[in-house]
Amino acid sequence: MPNLQTVSGLADFNALSPADAERELMACCASHAFARTVAALRPHRDLAQLTATADTAVRALEWPDVLEALGAHPRIGERTTEKWSRQEQAGVGDDVLAELAQGNRDYEDRFGHVYLICATGLSGRQMLDRLNERLLNDEEAERRVVRDELARITRLRMAKLVGVA
Repeated sequence: MPNLQTVSGLADFNALSPADAERELMACCASHAFARTVAALRPHRDLAQLTATADTAVRALEWPDVLEALGAHPRIGERTTEKWSRQEQAGVGDDVLAELAQGNRDYEDRFGHVYLICATGLSGRQMLDRLNERLLNDEEAERRVVRDELARITRLRMAKLVGVA
């Protein structure tokens, strides 16, 4: 589990050892390939460059690396102790928990991995509606959506990592 206490700004992040930077980056996107790439491309001059680098790295991941990252995400609607996931899923109320649980099972049966959505700012009903829409995707289309969602989540978490959000 990343420390998340060692970074108090972009300059601190840029100054970390490669191993420490990779460890911190795993909290943003839990793919070792992602963490190695973004850590190796330091220093970053500002948040815009850092998030652009992260976005490019996410989109360049091989599918097994995406699956590695997905493995660190809790199911939408499941209670978690991980701070960022709890904050991101704050819009999930008890009124949709049972439907989300069933939707998660249906999604995982169809696609073989956790349903991923950038939950920040969405209500539980919006997350459920999008899940139901995405169940209609074919595998190729859904992989594109998953990459887009993973990139969105990663951008938000990169800002949190360096204390900008």
